[in-house]
Amino acid sequence: MAASASAPIAMNEALTLPSLGINQQFITFTHVTMESEKYICVRETSPQNSVVIIDMSMPNQPLRRTITADSALMNPNSRILALKAQLPGTTQDHLQIFNIELKAKIKSHQMPEQVVFWKWVTPKMLGLVTQTAVYHWTIEGEAEPVKMFERTANLVNNQIINYRCDPSEKWLVLIGIAPGSPERPQLVKGNMQLFSVDQQRSQALEAHAASFGSFKVPGNENPSTLISFATKTVNAGQITSKLHVIELGAQPALFTKKQADLFFPPDFADDFPVAMQISQKYSLIYVITKLGLLFVYDLETASAVYRNRISPDPVFLTAEATTVGGFYAINRRGQVLLATVNEATIVPFVSGQLNNLELAVNLAKRGNLPGAEQLVVQRFQELFAQTKYKEAAELAAESPQGILRTPDTVAKFQSVPVQAGQTPPLLQYFGTLLTRGKLNAFESLELSRLVVNQNKKNLLENWLAEDKLECSEELGDLVKTVDNDLALKIYIKARATPKVVAAFAERREFDKILIYSKQVGYTPDYLFLLQTILRSDPQGAVNFALMMSQMEGGCPVDYNTITDLFLQRNMIREATAFLLDVLKPNLPEHAFLQTKVLEINLVTFPNVADAILANGMFSHYDRPRIAQLCEKAGLYVRALQHYSELPDIKRCDCEYTCYRTTGTFFEMPFLLTFLLVNLRANLQIIVQVAKEYCEQLGVDACIKLFEQFKSYEGLYFFLGSYLSSSEDPEIHFKYIEAAAKTGQIKEVERVTRESNFYDAEKTKNFLMEAKLPDARPLINVCDRFGFVPDLTHYLYTNNMLRYIEGYVQKVNPGNAPLVVGQLIDDECPEDFIKGLILSVRSLLPVEPLVEECEKRNRLRLLTQFLEHLVSEGSQDVHVHNALGKIIIDSNNNPEHFLTTNPYYDSRVVGKYCEKRDPTLAVVAYRRGQCDEELINVTSKNSLFKLQARYVVERMDADLWEKVLNPENGVSEATD
Repeated sequence: MAASASAPIAMNEALTLPSLGINQQFITFTHVTMESEKYICVRETSPQNSVVIIDMSMPNQPLRRTITADSALMNPNSRILALKAQLPGTTQDHLQIFNIELKAKIKSHQMPEQVVFWKWVTPKMLGLVTQTAVYHWTIEGEAEPVKMFERTANLVNNQIINYRCDPSEKWLVLIGIAPGSPERPQLVKGNMQLFSVDQQRSQALEAHAASFGSFKVPGNENPSTLISFATKTVNAGQITSKLHVIELGAQPALFTKKQADLFFPPDFADDFPVAMQISQKYSLIYVITKLGLLFVYDLETASAVYRNRISPDPVFLTAEATTVGGFYAINRRGQVLLATVNEATIVPFVSGQLNNLELAVNLAKRGNLPGAEQLVVQRFQELFAQTKYKEAAELAAESPQGILRTPDTVAKFQSVPVQAGQTPPLLQYFGTLLTRGKLNAFESLELSRLVVNQNKKNLLENWLAEDKLECSEELGDLVKTVDNDLALKIYIKARATPKVVAAFAERREFDKILIYSKQVGYTPDYLFLLQTILRSDPQGAVNFALMMSQMEGGCPVDYNTITDLFLQRNMIREATAFLLDVLKPNLPEHAFLQTKVLEINLVTFPNVADAILANGMFSHYDRPRIAQLCEKAGLYVRALQHYSELPDIKRCDCEYTCYRTTGTFFEMPFLLTFLLVNLRANLQIIVQVAKEYCEQLGVDACIKLFEQFKSYEGLYFFLGSYLSSSEDPEIHFKYIEAAAKTGQIKEVERVTRESNFYDAEKTKNFLMEAKLPDARPLINVCDRFGFVPDLTHYLYTNNMLRYIEGYVQKVNPGNAPLVVGQLIDDECPEDFIKGLILSVRSLLPVEPLVEECEKRNRLRLLTQFLEHLVSEGSQDVHVHNALGKIIIDSNNNPEHFLTTNPYYDSRVVGKYCEKRDPTLAVVAYRRGQCDEELINVTSKNSLFKLQARYVVERMDADLWEKVLNPENGVSEATD
């Protein structure tokens, strides 16, 4: 009973149910279910009703829940529980499906008849067996169970023990057992119903156990669907035990039907199969009997592989162990046994003890198993010697553990002379490998070498897209000779990181170097890379250096080292570009580099150094050193800014004076420049000097001086003394600008309200760009100079709604129509616009408001506002005209309004009606006795009866003249 170490099947006890607290009385077919290798479910009825769920990945932590049910099934894949309970006093079953993790019910159904057996046939589908039929019930959606077929007569009064479907769900099989025949009552009878979904037809057979499998017949592109079933029958006192393997559906059958005997020992004469599992991993059939016998057969040939007793106690339940290619079995003692293939011994066992060499080789090939190496190599050599190169190639391609997938095999095929008009054996070999799957690194390289030599790069692209080649650095090097892009893809797949980085560098895709290196955890030689890029692409080197400076964890190469690399090649501009970017934070620790970038430019490009200093981006450099270099470069103003010792200042001032003039020169600009070296401390002195000498210097020169050093505070104080006496628009504007930039908002508001000299358009644009927190200065400008739509758009888009309300309610209610019009254009919510209008009420000019809304086809916005005015007793004709137009557009009993309202203008409203409904225009014109308008509209729209009726009502001789005039073309209307 115990298997030896050399046995082809290994048996191990995975766990015992009693050790987990399961009472022996509940270890039965009706209480225990195992739908897959993942879960066991046990239903207990005492001391209380509960369900125990055992997760096979952590069996020592069973989950016990208090649940009353007649049956419980765990889903094969997920933590979903199906429960079945009979409704008291009926034969109906209530079915429920729960998601245990979410603690939620997925769906439920009340079956009109009792479910005698059920099973998960797929992770998404339950199979339900009643006394008369079989149903499928999906857990998805709201669908109810769908009837699949009626049970055949051979299953009447049978106990159903299994139900399965094939992976395509096109074939279904139901298994039942019944008491034995009178001549042998102790041997249980087995019955099977096989049903074809496509043909809607059943076949009744004798069988105790059955299972579906698939097998790919050589030469057939698609695998065949097979059914295997085991029978044990009594006929005239003779017991016959058989295993059958049959192909389903194929016409003609590609798989030859197989059968084999099941050899029961004399002590097991009344034993019978209770379960069958098929291992797709090894193409083996496992037949398990009630008394614990295990039969193992080959699926392809139905050849016997092994027989042994695996359990001393009756087995009542099995489940496929998909991941290991074996099965679980549960016996009455509560043992959960795991049967697995002993990969190290099964092939030697079949070749040695069974002496079935062909089966041994096939098992080794299918399962990639050891033990048949000599047999496979010997067979390969025989085929090669017989020049059966195609068969030899197929054997090599399928050789277990790839023992023939070697350089020697490739060399062997290469050595075969190529016959004229025939495919070279080497290509036959590679072709066979490609149909079987993926080539290894050496094979990929050799095949690619052939293809590259034949200039068939497209084949390589296809194979790589189909993942048929194993990428390697050598393969990338080969392909690089014909296609750099394809080579890069190969390097990436092969994780040949240095080659990937080099390829990105060649393509100048420097950002990808950093991204890729981070992804794969690689640290390139950044200094070497930078030197390489520098030789061919100086600007690319700058970009790469800047990318390095932004890397997490800091730049991998010192800034000074990078700068020296540029300077060694006299690349001053590139060094400057790099340093200006990385030194933007203006940190004290960068004082040396700040000095360096200024030094190299003062010596070579003084104008660049002057621009850098003018920008004021550095403040930690060596000021005395830079002052000296500025003086040498002729940048005397910059030198004066940097000198702090009086002798240096005088000398430099003198040099500058000599440089700038040949006669006398007023030296005030230099004094101002000197003072501006410490701007904050000397601001009042600077402003005072500028005021005192502005006649000599000129106001514009002083303004430019303050602007040069971005001293808006100085400019504010300086211009403040000239504002009241100046009518220069530029001075007024610059004062407003300086006040805004120094936070003098009240002064900005005052000047924009009182001054008549600033440029309105320019000031408006500046204030909008400045985005002051207080919008009153902008409101002043826009209200005074007619920029109300621009103002409204700015305030709305910047979410300054309270200023819109304040402007309309307090500043200028008369401009509310323009505000409303712009808000409509900006797609402002209607509730805000309506609230704004109602907040102004009677102060609003109605006529322009109606005009703004009407030209935007949004008159209905005014409904509530107009109704308020009417309810307050307004007789304003514009109010009633607008209300009439709204009523006409909404078709809200317009005739009543047109005939009863005494305040609207008949001509205005009638004209509005003409294009919408000419008959309404007639009503309006009749009410106002607008004769010409009524005659015109009735003539234009052929409303001759209305015209005639109106003429009769009026009985006006002049009107008759107009109607009868031939020019009207309506004389017939009076007949």
